[in-house]
Amino acid sequence: MTHAESQREFRSDIEGLRAVAVVAVVLFHAAVPGITGGYVGVDVFFVISGFLITGLLWREVSSTGTVRLGAFYGARARRLLPASAAVGVVTMCAAAALLPPLQVHPVLLDGILSALYVGNFRFGYLGVDYFGADLTVAPSPFLHYWSLGVEEQFYLIWAPLVLFTAWVVRRVRRRRRPDRPAPALWPFVTAVVLVGAGSFALSLLYTTTVAPVAFYSLPTRAWQLALGGLIALTVARWRSLPTPVAAALGWTGLGLILLACFVFDSTTPFPGTAALLPTLGAALVIVAGCSGAGRGCGRLLSTRPMRAIGRISYSWYLWHWPVLVLTPLAVGHPLGLPARLAAALAAAGLAWLTWRYLENPVRFSPAVRTSPRRSLAVGAVATVLAAAVGAGLTKAVPAPVGPGAPVAPVALALPPERAGEPARTDAAVAHGYAQMRAALVSADQAGPVPSNLDPQLADADAEEVRVYLGGCLRGFFETGHPDCVFGDPDSDTAVALIGDSHAAMWHPAFERIAEQRGWRLETMARAGCPFLDLAVKFAALRADYTECTRWRETILQRLRERPPRLVVLSHWRGYGPASLPAGLTVYDRAWLDSLTEMVRRLHAIGADVLVLGPVPAPQTMVPVCVSGHLDDRTACAPSRSTAVDAAGIAGERRAAAAAGGRYADLTDLFCTDERCPVIVGNTLVYFDDNHMTMEYGEVLAPVLGALADRALGAAATDR
Repeated sequence: MTHAESQREFRSDIEGLRAVAVVAVVLFHAAVPGITGGYVGVDVFFVISGFLITGLLWREVSSTGTVRLGAFYGARARRLLPASAAVGVVTMCAAAALLPPLQVHPVLLDGILSALYVGNFRFGYLGVDYFGADLTVAPSPFLHYWSLGVEEQFYLIWAPLVLFTAWVVRRVRRRRRPDRPAPALWPFVTAVVLVGAGSFALSLLYTTTVAPVAFYSLPTRAWQLALGGLIALTVARWRSLPTPVAAALGWTGLGLILLACFVFDSTTPFPGTAALLPTLGAALVIVAGCSGAGRGCGRLLSTRPMRAIGRISYSWYLWHWPVLVLTPLAVGHPLGLPARLAAALAAAGLAWLTWRYLENPVRFSPAVRTSPRRSLAVGAVATVLAAAVGAGLTKAVPAPVGPGAPVAPVALALPPERAGEPARTDAAVAHGYAQMRAALVSADQAGPVPSNLDPQLADADAEEVRVYLGGCLRGFFETGHPDCVFGDPDSDTAVALIGDSHAAMWHPAFERIAEQRGWRLETMARAGCPFLDLAVKFAALRADYTECTRWRETILQRLRERPPRLVVLSHWRGYGPASLPAGLTVYDRAWLDSLTEMVRRLHAIGADVLVLGPVPAPQTMVPVCVSGHLDDRTACAPSRSTAVDAAGIAGERRAAAAAGGRYADLTDLFCTDERCPVIVGNTLVYFDDNHMTMEYGEVLAPVLGALADRALGAAATDR
């Protein structure tokens, strides 16, 4: 397309619509009160991109019968890649300098993948919460690059799709209408409609089944781009809209976008049907402007301030998120609203500089602009440079290791007079608790992290793999449950460890106990699924977690067929309104009643029950926090009052006792009277923000053994 042609196709109202989109996203990320749905600005960008790119491709194919892929991709490369790479390089360098060491490598990986425009795959696979529900660590400063990945993948696929459709049309036309000079429009419309319909159906399905994949992936977002493309293909029809109709459509569309910005929030299932609101809103604004960009809401969108913001919208989008994420780390404290707005404005300043001195010079350079090969080379160099910087920083940032002298591990022992015998008395339990209290008091002393920390901080993420126990902890979508038997499979003393991942994390301790006692241990756990009579909602899906209910009934049937002597129950206590029905929270009456009912049901099949109380909640991603405070092992230790819900534990104790179950309050195995250390001896206590490490579980094995012995002893006495 010539420069004159591009000028004729220029839409000032779309430039202003870009301003609406980017301001919505920036204000949402700056946590401005009221703008709880500003994330829909990305959906507006998708519709705009679909409209502009499809229009560009259609104008070429309708005039030449083909698409010059080199020219198309070259234009995209010089327009988008240099700025994206520059911001990525600066962000990676700042992250390496400011983030806790253990968080640097994952962020650098995010940066490398974002430079390659595939970061959205990683975020979707990891189930990253875009809305920041987990703020125990700073979110990735590359999280916003997910939408750039979607758009680049769209460009990669869309142009060949148009080209293929044009080829099919040419083949058919040669056979049927050799005299027709231009390709028919309807095959392209049909292709776009089919892609859009399939994508929308996939979006609806995945939003209720695999929400992160639905949010971050092109297949579930393509319908929004396709809708913009459909408008571009049918633009001639919209140019004849009467002015009053166009004005009404435009204002309605802008109103729908703003409504979504103010009404939606982080709990809205998205994209799904909710995404229709901003997507249709953007489509209506674009349709209205087809008959005249300066009419209706187009007059507002075409004003100089709106167009000025729209011109820097791409760079502002690139800069705003890393500035908001990394500035609190630079200043050493969270930002209040005025500071967040100041940071967003500073990002706008960086965006203007990027637009003025990088985007435009590269985009409009005659030497680059006139050569698709050179345009592609510029984009390739920018991408390779950004990825290389990320790889180099990964090698340059060492794994964090404690600078302190080695510390002896904590080793608990039974009372000397009971050595060699199963400890079945309250005295044995009390002795184990006393030893741990002494170890915790010693651990709650300032000093550097020991060099022989177990596990090492760099290895802590491997704990998450270990907790799955080769399938004994079932994933969210797995069915059934394998036979997970440990110890002596023929023993008369059968113990079942049951619950969610907080039951699985106790497995190494109970496996050691089973081997020492000659018990038959069977571990049965499911992620995100408390073994209670509650219809849990899987928070990432915002839907009923029906697999949990079915699994629970399967396990109960297995217990009925072979009743164990003792069932040990353990659950995470972090389930909240997003996870449980009707706003139920942990320790509400319904939770406590369901605990009583489950203990009663287990008693009815002939088993006795030991309920393990919760581990304290450290309120941070512990390995990441510790890596940033290697000189002070106590820096990440929460206060006992913050980490422990004493009233809730008391309620659970009463609930378990009401049905004849035993309850073990574990708080004193983790906390002193004041704080809950995250390093005890040389052992790291948590591998994330709520799970205990396997190593610490093994440290506590003697105490857990005494608690289980006491429960079995009480059961034997009762019988």
